[in-house]
Amino acid sequence: MAYNVVWKPLPGSQSLALSCPCNEILYEGTRGPGKTAAQLARFRRNVGRGYGSFWRGIIFDIEYKNLADIITQSKRMFRLFNDGARFLSSASELKWVWPTGEELLFRFAKDEDKYWDYHGQEFPFIGFNELTKQTSSAFYEAIMSCLRSSFRPQDYPRPDGSLLPNIPLEMFSTSNPFGVGHAWVKKRFIEPVPRGRVLRTKQVVFNPQTKQDEEITLTRVAIHGSYKENPFLDPVYVATLMNIRDPNRRKAWVEGSWDVTSGGRFDHLWRESTHVIKPFQIPASWHVDRSHDWGESKPFANLWWAESDGSAVAINGRHRVFPKGTLFLIGEWYGCPPGELNTGLNMSSTDVAKGVRWIDARLAGQTAEMPASLNQGQVNIMPGLCSKVAPGPADSSIFNTGDHELSIAEKMRKQGVSWRESDKRPGSRKNGASLFCDMLEAALNGQVSESGQPEEPAFYVFEHCRGWISRIPILPRDSKDPDDVDTSAEDHDWDATRYRVLVKRGTASHQASVPHMHR
Repeated sequence: MAYNVVWKPLPGSQSLALSCPCNEILYEGTRGPGKTAAQLARFRRNVGRGYGSFWRGIIFDIEYKNLADIITQSKRMFRLFNDGARFLSSASELKWVWPTGEELLFRFAKDEDKYWDYHGQEFPFIGFNELTKQTSSAFYEAIMSCLRSSFRPQDYPRPDGSLLPNIPLEMFSTSNPFGVGHAWVKKRFIEPVPRGRVLRTKQVVFNPQTKQDEEITLTRVAIHGSYKENPFLDPVYVATLMNIRDPNRRKAWVEGSWDVTSGGRFDHLWRESTHVIKPFQIPASWHVDRSHDWGESKPFANLWWAESDGSAVAINGRHRVFPKGTLFLIGEWYGCPPGELNTGLNMSSTDVAKGVRWIDARLAGQTAEMPASLNQGQVNIMPGLCSKVAPGPADSSIFNTGDHELSIAEKMRKQGVSWRESDKRPGSRKNGASLFCDMLEAALNGQVSESGQPEEPAFYVFEHCRGWISRIPILPRDSKDPDDVDTSAEDHDWDATRYRVLVKRGTASHQASVPHMHR
């Protein structure tokens, strides 16, 4: 039988994206390899095979207007097949329908609450257009519960009596690096295994069809594509990409690199080689305190700080003098399960306080039995760095109280942990970000000065505080207010950071808050 080929994938990543047998696929890389076309073709390949209305797909973006390009591309592609497919363009429908019953819907969603519009529905094909637009993994993971089908081949035999294969269940997303969701997408697809290698997760589950426990293997892969594979691209377009001024955006869109800070509020000033330093013993004359941002369902953040008084310190056998007011992040306890993103521990304020008290003591070189609460979250400290820890600024909301109950701050105080109320006056968010940028820049200026030291108060972080280092430099700007951080991002340890940055430098109280512990 002769076939009329109306569309075929390009050799390379586009062909691989269509033939890949994995359950969960991210087709990522540079701009221009044909990712959107591959996503549409991935759904279209099972139209007309006999699944009928059971073959139902949905592709998400975060806003209605963002669907315009993929809908336009779908019209160009699907009409080539001349198979009677119709596009229903009303806002309530917005889908392709085929005479044989298949449907492909286009929808927009950007937070977990939107999931309930689809709860209980069946979609054997679920796609995301530019996955890094999703702020977090919450909606993505929730909608995976709709990745299912009630189709059973034995109930729908072909006219000749043969059976169709089981209907495939596919999550197929496209994305460039960059965007507000860069961190979680990278963590899910890029970090676990090299791109192109399949991540296999085995799980024993009860099979309702066989009534037995069976081992199921789920597969996930990132497929990398490059504009160099696409012979239809105009070189003028490539030249335009090459001339993007933002080095991170250019690296992401031209090289497809995930090792970028994505549209960050601070990425124009952050340099890990400058701002991340090896730990050193904190002089007794320096001020050491901590800051706190409260969270239960979302992470809490406890950060420990050392503030220079202008006296010298020894780093790798070399004496250095940092201007009075220079801040060093020396320890962290982040209330998020290891391997998760933006998920809290639902820990009581009493247990948080017990953990903070223990860390205070450990930093001051004291020993005590570690509380169970510290077995949770992400703790990065080095014992004996300082002589004492003082109360620092905390989220002002913890000082609020109900009619007949203690505030969170009062409950913590009963455990020997005190805080000072943070500055959350109008404008404090942007003011904190601006001051933080000044401190980052001061550290950079020190690298080019004759003395090699900053002249104004700077900012540094000890190298073991890996959680903070992984989150803060990639915090995106607020799209509506570029001078602020996007509050929908994972900004909890940023809040704890700005609370401390906004403390008037050089005037902080040196009152110790470490309760007595026997060595």
